[in-house]
Amino acid sequence: MILKSLTFAAGVALMFTGCATMQKTETHETPSTPLSQDSKTITAVKADEPTGLKRKVAIGRFSNETKYGQSFFIDKENDKIGKQAMDILSAKLFQSGRFIMLERADLSKIEKELQIGNAPQLDNSADFLILGSITEFGRKETSDVGLFSRVKKQETFAKVHIRIVDVSTGQIIYSEEGKGTAFSEAGTVMGIGAKASYDAQLNDKAIDAAISDLTSNIMENMLDKPWRGYILGFEDGNLITSGGKSQNIKIGDVFTIYKKGKQVKNPQNNMMMTLPGKQVATAEIVATLGDTPETEVSLAQVKSGDISAYVKEKNFSELYIQPGEK
Repeated sequence: MILKSLTFAAGVALMFTGCATMQKTETHETPSTPLSQDSKTITAVKADEPTGLKRKVAIGRFSNETKYGQSFFIDKENDKIGKQAMDILSAKLFQSGRFIMLERADLSKIEKELQIGNAPQLDNSADFLILGSITEFGRKETSDVGLFSRVKKQETFAKVHIRIVDVSTGQIIYSEEGKGTAFSEAGTVMGIGAKASYDAQLNDKAIDAAISDLTSNIMENMLDKPWRGYILGFEDGNLITSGGKSQNIKIGDVFTIYKKGKQVKNPQNNMMMTLPGKQVATAEIVATLGDTPETEVSLAQVKSGDISAYVKEKNFSELYIQPGEK
């Protein structure tokens, strides 16, 4: 009898020991689809781009269109979820090293500082403008109750929509939605274990997962369009072109000079479209000047072709440059 009691006590002790060592809380962050590896457009430097020229990108708006976090006492300036989504996307694009991110959300604050210092206003347009919104956001709690155990699960779901606008044409070149979920679990057995409280971090993780679901495609679509720069002037035998070191333009890089194609009206949709440009010359970079994206320019010399008519007129509005072979 004593032996049976000792055996039962030992079994109970082992059971409680197992309960005490169970993992208290598990947190998971999951995009709607498994994160794929970056496409060839992102990871490989294009053959016609000497060093992977950077595009200038601005996030014009990222708003919260859901009822979550909304009230009569919150205006657009206090849209914390929208601003959070904007910051996450901006950080992910910047960390890729392939883009120059231009500030737009807090541009008024920058302009105010420039006015204080009597500095000139910013004059630097983006190549692409990203517009986005959080269209779905919610939380739910579920419990799985057993004979001796109880598991509580908190789950957050977010859906975001974005579109990319080509600033030079005003047309939307890409639009997609991304989804993400985040959940945490905590359980007890025989009353021993962790009791889950409200986990506010799940909101942040769900939004991050939804944006991660889109980031690779966003990058690919912006990198897929050829980089384009412009001729700003001519001085001392050199062309002055837009772009510089921050966009990975280096001495020795060769660019093709194109004349813009004619604009024609498409009768099917009544929209104006620009025909492909015509190659007129090539130019090689001989120097880069400036220290910020706003002040950077490059100097180039014509290697082949003839643009003397444009130099004589001092009007280069019909010309643009794109990467070419050395």
